[in-house]
Amino acid sequence: MGCKIKVAGYVKLAKLWEKRREEAIRYHQKYYLDKFPVNGEFELVGVFVDITGNKQTAKRMEMVRLLKSCVNGEVECIATQTRGYLAANTQEFCYLVKMLLDIGIYLITEDETYHIDTISDIDGQKAALDKMAGDFIGLDSERYFAWREKIEREIRKI
Repeated sequence: MGCKIKVAGYVKLAKLWEKRREEAIRYHQKYYLDKFPVNGEFELVGVFVDITGNKQTAKRMEMVRLLKSCVNGEVECIATQTRGYLAANTQEFCYLVKMLLDIGIYLITEDETYHIDTISDIDGQKAALDKMAGDFIGLDSERYFAWREKIEREIRKI
């Protein structure tokens, strides 16, 4: 039997979930435990749940913890139910995709319309995402590098 891919679930919920935080966390932990059973090709290494109104990646503490785990080699794949959990807008999404692909992290989303699976890589999806993110960053690379430095600063703080 080969090595399992270390996967982490990520969820970003609206601030209104704060009053039901524990319930939301339990629900999503069970969801990802069911999705990635122990006997499968993945090893679930964590579920990261941000409950915040903040759209900036650097200000979502669970995302920053997840990115630190990725950088440290503890996570090889991020799974999320929707692309919208990863980023609130095109800029943040492209920046995050570029950073994750650059460090070798796989992405899986369950969006019906924008399903991402860079492990299966159907139709060269990984290269297409990398090109899209690179093209977007090329419009203002200084802004991307400032964003990435901000993320790296936040990672070093924890």
